[in-house]
Amino acid sequence: MTDLFKNKYRISSARLQTWDYADNGLYFITICTANRECLFGEIVETQCIASLPALPNSQMQLNDLGKIVEKEWLKTTEVRPDMNLELCEYVVMPNHFHAIIYIGENQYNTAARYYNYTREEMPFVSANDPINVVKNKFGPQNKNLASIVRGFKSAVTTFARKNNVPFNWQTRFHDHIIATNDEYQRIADYIINNPAKWQEDKFYLTM
Repeated sequence: MTDLFKNKYRISSARLQTWDYADNGLYFITICTANRECLFGEIVETQCIASLPALPNSQMQLNDLGKIVEKEWLKTTEVRPDMNLELCEYVVMPNHFHAIIYIGENQYNTAARYYNYTREEMPFVSANDPINVVKNKFGPQNKNLASIVRGFKSAVTTFARKNNVPFNWQTRFHDHIIATNDEYQRIADYIINNPAKWQEDKFYLTM
């Protein structure tokens, strides 16, 4: 899976110019540590007792900082109740973090004009959709995907500083607007299977 999403990430500073990142939709994000240092824990092999014969099962073993990454991500909906967010699949890896997040209809976006759907109805969006052409809004960077990521990164960094843990995030992050059900399933499977495929991952670095 090393090239599953090769050349399909967009850097936050070069966002899709016809899309408002506050809008209703599903977003796949990837955030890396600075220099891709493995700071969140390690991948370990455990035995799956349900299989005969028992086969090794790779799992992510979080260290203290990795646990904070998970904790702060799970607090995202709590600290932003007005954005109608839903957290989907996510994984903390040794040197990066993957997640799918749903931004629902809320008072800060205009998506209700086009996508008045619930999460279960999968309001997928397409970069080629002509209605997006008029939605290029680079206003204040709050109440949107960038502000969610910024707040999450800041919370983890604050913990590290207070506890004298050497740590920095990569400055930018990768984002991708999920456009179809099939794409959602592929990305969700990629996230779920990331620990098992760690040595094949493009972010792989030895400890």
